[in-house]
Amino acid sequence: MQSNPDQFNTAGASAAQRWHTLIASFLSYGFDAIDFMLLALTIPFIMKEFGISLEVAGLLGTAGMVGVGFSGVLIGVFSDRCGRKVALIMSIAIFGIFTFAIYFSRNWTDVLILRFLAGLGLGGVWGVISALVSESWPARTRGRAITFVLSAWPIGVMAAALTLTSFLRTHGWHFVFLFGGGSLLLIPYIWLCVPESNEWRAKRHVAAKSDTYSNRSLLAAIFRGELKAQTIIGTLTAAAGFTAYWGASTWLPTYLVKERMLSGSAMAWNISVLNIGMFIGYQLFGYVSDHLGPRNALFISLAGSAVMLPIYASVRDPVLLFWLGPVMALFFAFPGLFGAYFPRLYPTHVRSLGSGFCVNVGRGVSAFSPFLFGSVGHTWSLSIAIGLCGLGFFMAAVLTRLLPDIREPKNSLTMADHRLKSGHGA
Repeated sequence: MQSNPDQFNTAGASAAQRWHTLIASFLSYGFDAIDFMLLALTIPFIMKEFGISLEVAGLLGTAGMVGVGFSGVLIGVFSDRCGRKVALIMSIAIFGIFTFAIYFSRNWTDVLILRFLAGLGLGGVWGVISALVSESWPARTRGRAITFVLSAWPIGVMAAALTLTSFLRTHGWHFVFLFGGGSLLLIPYIWLCVPESNEWRAKRHVAAKSDTYSNRSLLAAIFRGELKAQTIIGTLTAAAGFTAYWGASTWLPTYLVKERMLSGSAMAWNISVLNIGMFIGYQLFGYVSDHLGPRNALFISLAGSAVMLPIYASVRDPVLLFWLGPVMALFFAFPGLFGAYFPRLYPTHVRSLGSGFCVNVGRGVSAFSPFLFGSVGHTWSLSIAIGLCGLGFFMAAVLTRLLPDIREPKNSLTMADHRLKSGHGA
């Protein structure tokens, strides 16, 4: 009789436990977003205090993304070996502590080093919560559950934009990084209320007993057989998508203030309504994923972003800019769709590593995006730099067509677990 991950989901964990998992994952990723937004909001102030250029300021974003790239591997391996719950706690502790420490920075190199160290925790959150929710919720609602959790990103960005802008004016940029330590408050809740994945518990010994995997490292496993092509193409897809996303989002607040001449409060409201649109898009594409399949939903999201971003960057009228932002951001749901799609490409014992590798190494590859597009903005304009980011979304959309169209049955093993069970795909 075949084992069934959904049996572990429904029988092994109560509805209350699944909701604790959902809430804790949502809050964790929300703080992840706040942490990234802290740098985007403070870059103009950091540039002014330390007298650095757009290119050098872009390196601060790059340092964090390089850390994220390493985190995707390190935290992914730790999660698959030691459990999702403890890996999530460790990720939150790392980025919370080092973001808090930026308050004490004395020069821009201090900020650069601390952003790299914070990135070592920031990147781990995505892979861990994607695997945890994927293994805790039944297949019929899995896409909506994961995209809801990952829609915490626009909520975190919006919360940071609305609440921290005033603190920047009254207390300075150093002070706002103290809010990064707020994520540490989640650790007791996760420790006491969030259960470990029952699917991970049930299958963690399979690899050790399998002739296919017993003598291979987890990292080697995702580069063998059918998993090899999925890992490479998945990583390239994430790299192209995140290069476009970080190139645009890092400089968007600066673009609105410097080139569209918006006040600080007007910029904050523009960022907020844009992220409301993004939040709605996550929920919309969660339904699309459950009905049309995650790969098709991912393609639509990326293709729509490729079309809308250059249009947005060309608009000069402030009213049209305000309302076009949330329409464009409806299509920025692709990180949530990565979470619905990538984990199911991998068997349980390498799920967190495989999906986390694709996304976080992809984010790591995109690390020079803030620097690259900051240079374009310095040479020409930030509007041109942001418009060019649409090319990255286009490339990512094309790459999704090279990945398998996973339409897993509602009550069966994932395709990846079927391959492991039958001895293929190693």
